[in-house]
Parts: sequence; structure tokens; C-alpha cells
Amino acid sequence: MTVPDTMEGAIILSIIDFFLSIAIIWGISLVLYLFPYLNKLGKVSDEHLKGGH
Repeated sequence: MTVPDTMEGAIILSIIDFFLSIAIIWGISLVLYLFPYLNKLGKVSDEHLKGGH
């Protein structure tokens, strides 16, 4: 699909850009939301670290 080089085409591109920006921001916020849960999966105890090999 080609977008015409008119004011209507500019509006279409702006709308597409707006929704893609929302999708990208939502994706980044989802990753940031999941960080605490990912941190719990890889939890390391202090006793294990102090014990050596």
C-alpha cells in the first residue's frame, strides 16, 4: 500500500505513527514491569556466595 503525497497521506502516517508509538511504549513498560519477577527467578543466597566453590 502506498501513501499519497498529500495532506491525507500525512494524516494517515501520523495516525500509524501514533499507534506504533503506543505499542512500543507498552512493550517497554511490560519489560520493565517483569524485571522484579525475573530477578526472583535468578535469586542467589548470601550463604551460597560466602561458601565458596
